Amino acid sequence: MSVVVQKYGGSSVADVSKMRRVAERVMQTKKLGHDVVVVVSAMGDTTDELLALATQVTPNPERRELDMLLSAGERIAMALLSMAIRELGGDAISFTGSQSGIITNDRHVDARIVEVRPFRGQDELGRGRIVVIAGYQGVSYRREVTTLGRGGSDTTAVAMAAALGAEYCEICSDVDGVYSADPRVVPATKRIGTLSYEETQELAEAGAKVLNAQAVEFAKEKGIAIYARATSGPLPGPDPSTDGTVVRLNPPRMPGRVVGVAIEKDLLLVESTAPLSDLLSALDERGVAGKQLRHLGSATALIVSRENLHEEARVRALLAERFGDRVHLTDGLGAVSAIGAGINASFENVRLGTATLASAKLHAHDLATSSFRITWTLDRTHLDTAARMLHRTFIEENREVAP
Repeated sequence: MSVVVQKYGGSSVADVSKMRRVAERVMQTKKLGHDVVVVVSAMGDTTDELLALATQVTPNPERRELDMLLSAGERIAMALLSMAIRELGGDAISFTGSQSGIITNDRHVDARIVEVRPFRGQDELGRGRIVVIAGYQGVSYRREVTTLGRGGSDTTAVAMAAALGAEYCEICSDVDGVYSADPRVVPATKRIGTLSYEETQELAEAGAKVLNAQAVEFAKEKGIAIYARATSGPLPGPDPSTDGTVVRLNPPRMPGRVVGVAIEKDLLLVESTAPLSDLLSALDERGVAGKQLRHLGSATALIVSRENLHEEARVRALLAERFGDRVHLTDGLGAVSAIGAGINASFENVRLGTATLASAKLHAHDLATSSFRITWTLDRTHLDTAARMLHRTFIEENREVAP
């Protein structure tokens, strides 16, 4: 039988009634003749609630202890879902990240998977059982509990799908696929039927609440198809792109077209005239990862996402003590990005997007590009307006730039 991996996000298992509906969907998949592995996130806002408890105890929680705390949410969800499946007559068994063979590096809070040893899961699938796995977590080679950062349950699911040679990996949430922008910000957003791996990675890196970037990296490496779908919707049919989003190697689209606009609302700009190696060593001491780095002459500019910056007070104190006025931090920033394959083959998209923002007197602090992305750094109070304007220019008016 073919293996199917399904991942259910926190909103899909937010309460007991939703948990039961997920169990019913899992059982439907099993009855179609598949071996089923289910990866589950923590229920609802459990992770945020646990993080809030930690910050009530201390403004600077240690990253190792955070992992011990935050990994509890998925363990609760996996056990409850396994019970729900059994109540429906299914034979299910739950595993933590470490029990399921998710091996990571030794970095706490935002670890990366380095190996998957799926032997226990394979054994249980061979016995006809449904395997339920706690997402977002693993164990380091030093046998420390680690977590994979925001969206880490996606990574667990796709990594497990790759290790098991799954037919596909289904990522289920409360929305029916990936949209061209956040529907809460851009009313005219459209569901995207197909995306390339690279476009999906760039959307995730740019702040879109879509598939996790490392998860897509695993899928691309192993050629695993990802179906992003609604938990409340039907199981995938002959063409999953008609009622969801399919992430695959080459979507049927000409290069040069913007497919999505994403925003990230809480960024920190680090500007420094200190030696680059000294600055980066200090940031590594506190486990700070940068999103964009520029170094020209003696000046360095680094964009940091504050989402995983759990020891900000200590980071600020360290930089002030070690570098004094050679390092300056700017708050209140965010970024808006346009994403699409081949959009920077010429400068036309950069010019068009910059002119669009300038027409509303929105002037960027910074502009950066990659093969698939153009990112403007702005005052974060202007991000929603910027996203709506760029979406109208590039997507609603269907501007296509020949590469």
